[in-house]
Amino acid sequence: QRIHDYDMLMEKLAKRGMTEEGLETYLDTFKHGMPPHGGLGIGMERLTMQLLGEDNVRETTLFPRDLSRLTP
Repeated sequence: QRIHDYDMLMEKLAKRGMTEEGLETYLDTFKHGMPPHGGLGIGMERLTMQLLGEDNVRETTLFPRDLSRLTP
């Protein structure tokens, strides 16, 4: 996901025939402003994990996902 502009994201959803249903929480973060993505290949979460000495990348991820957590 490299789009950080809410309007552009909504346009892409419409082009693909998708609706906001089930994505409300995710899309809401873009309404309030999301910084542009830097595109670093290693991933900011993994770099942050190393800098903080965390054992799991989920500890440094904005919206971590696993089998029991699908929404923020």
